[in-house]
Amino acid sequence: MRRFFTWEYLAVFIPALALALGAVWFTLRYVKPAPPDSFVLAAASKGSPYNELALRLKQEIEKKGVKLELRETQGSLENLRLLNDGASDVQAGIVQGGLTNHIESPTLFSMGRLITEPVWIFYRGDATLTHITDLKGKRILTGPKGSGTEVLAKRLLEANGITPDNSTLIASQLPDYVETFAKGDADAGFLVLGPEARTVERLLHQDGTRLMSMAQADALIQRYPYLTQVTMRRGVIDFAQNIPPVDTVLVSTKAMLLVSDDLHPALLAILAQAVLKVQSQPTLKPSGESKLFALGPESLTDDPEFPMIDDATRVYKNGPTFFQRILPFWLATLIDRAAILILPMIGVVIPLARIVPLLYNWRMRQRILHWYRELKRIEKNLTHKKASAEFISQKERDLDRVEEAVWRISVPTHLSADLYTLRDNVEFVRRRIVSLREGASRSVSAAPAVANEVAHSSAGARA
Repeated sequence: MRRFFTWEYLAVFIPALALALGAVWFTLRYVKPAPPDSFVLAAASKGSPYNELALRLKQEIEKKGVKLELRETQGSLENLRLLNDGASDVQAGIVQGGLTNHIESPTLFSMGRLITEPVWIFYRGDATLTHITDLKGKRILTGPKGSGTEVLAKRLLEANGITPDNSTLIASQLPDYVETFAKGDADAGFLVLGPEARTVERLLHQDGTRLMSMAQADALIQRYPYLTQVTMRRGVIDFAQNIPPVDTVLVSTKAMLLVSDDLHPALLAILAQAVLKVQSQPTLKPSGESKLFALGPESLTDDPEFPMIDDATRVYKNGPTFFQRILPFWLATLIDRAAILILPMIGVVIPLARIVPLLYNWRMRQRILHWYRELKRIEKNLTHKKASAEFISQKERDLDRVEEAVWRISVPTHLSADLYTLRDNVEFVRRRIVSLREGASRSVSAAPAVANEVAHSSAGARA
């Protein structure tokens, strides 16, 4: 009896346990493993705006107990190459806008635009130039070989019909621009740098070197979505020397923070918190003056070339979670993962805890009902007054089998009344069978007496 009772429990609880374990497995299958405690961000050379921004991010991230390794590179193109290289350990990098997009780099996602980088076009000569087409036939500096500046400069020049066939395109390191212009070895030059860059400042102050105000800025922006318009107001660089001498319209790209799709969500959240903190800080120079074209947290809402990654957008919109704000990184991550594992337990185990007892009771009642059906089958035709001995014997054998099975049934206490009622009904059917047998016996014994009485009656008649 005890063994049967145990198997009944197992028949119900083993499927329930398998379902609960399956829910946990499914959750673990689609939840990333525990995050590492470090990752790598590609910036640029020391002293560059990219590197300075990366250092500020590093400072915020390491407050959370996560190590951020900064990888020094030659700039945006190398950062982009490392991000797209599956064998590289770089999972984040600062990249100049306009060099790639999500179609070309589908495994990369944006965490927002962080730095404004105007496209500066300097030129020499007395004539005022306002269109890129005015540079045709001139000697043009296009930036270092293989740099983001060179890629963007050649794209804009080609769009305006300027190629190596009709002009002289010169690859040159940025620090050499000032001397090259001073010596008269170039007529114009492109730079993609922040307004605080030392090379830009020197060229703005250099005698005979002028900055192009772009008449077709709106058209360029309409063609290239990664470009925006910025305006340098008259004298904003140097009030005393009135630099620039007039309001100057430029187009600008914006450097973005790109991450690969395999960066752990917990590290993404930490990186997003750091980005939000850095971009929300006052954009002031040590002197208290405002930095030109500085970007705030509003630049973190969208990106024209890459989809924004959801984990970062949630942080920008709602801030870090309660646990991320007050707890160390490892502990907050542990709690977040535990919460994810608890969800299937809540969604599956709690309903099972209510369903399993009902299912078990149903199974036990079904066993009682099964023998009730057997009992009803046996009782069928017991109302006949005439029954053969073989018919009654078969009914008795069937009832014995049912009775033996019923006595082996073990049920919970709250179903005992149903079991005892079943046993009473077994006895009731047995009494019916006994009554039928006794009736059949009386019929058999009465038959000879009737026959003798008929025989005597016949003999008297003949006498």
